Amino acid sequence: MKIKPILISISLLISFHIWAQKPTTDIIKTKNGTLQIQPILHSSLVLTYNNKTIYVDPYGGANLFKGLKSPDIVLITDIHGDHLDFKTLDAIDTSKSIFIVPKEVSNKFTKKYGSEMVTLKNGQGVHRLNFFISAFPMYNLPEEPTSKHPKGRGNGYLITVDDKQIYISGDTGDTQEMRKLQNIDIAFVCMNLPYTMDINQAASAVLEFQPKIVYPFHYRGQDGFSDIEAFKKLVNTKNKNIEVRLRNWYPAN
Repeated sequence: MKIKPILISISLLISFHIWAQKPTTDIIKTKNGTLQIQPILHSSLVLTYNNKTIYVDPYGGANLFKGLKSPDIVLITDIHGDHLDFKTLDAIDTSKSIFIVPKEVSNKFTKKYGSEMVTLKNGQGVHRLNFFISAFPMYNLPEEPTSKHPKGRGNGYLITVDDKQIYISGDTGDTQEMRKLQNIDIAFVCMNLPYTMDINQAASAVLEFQPKIVYPFHYRGQDGFSDIEAFKKLVNTKNKNIEVRLRNWYPAN
């Protein structure tokens, strides 16, 4: 009986199926080149432009980053384990990376990672490798002493890549700062309760600041996954010009 070869074949097919679930890379043309967007897991993503690579909240283990260029810049939004994941940071090559983080994140580092660490408060910005990166408020509403994400602790980010403005929400509620954003080309917007906001709040905010493209991400909550199809419908029923890109941010599911 040739049981072992059959079992091996089945195992390979299963492994291939799991790998095939990894989200594909999106390509966006800029004035002087192309921007690549690779969803990874939850709120983790990779941006590549002009052979420079930005990892945002690297999380989920080294296997999710196989085949990707080591980061030139690492952005971390908050202290929670789905954003500041030391297991993943220990497993990927960050020896030449510039880390851009909130102060409370930098306080968590017990050993040196990367070639440089830049600490930003909300409203501060920095130029590195021809990118301009500024820290943007992310916090829960209502503002309470027991808030999971108090104002000023974490950073969302605004990134200028060539002629494109990219907004990464971090773990935020439906804040006035987000609603007042202007000229955003690409937005990554969270939506999961009880940690951030629901799809109705997220859609309402997106309809107000009107990014050209929006990716719903960070949509796994306490009771499972938020309904991103319903989010898309909420947005496009009122504004068909906003491109809502639904991607699989949970490739193991």
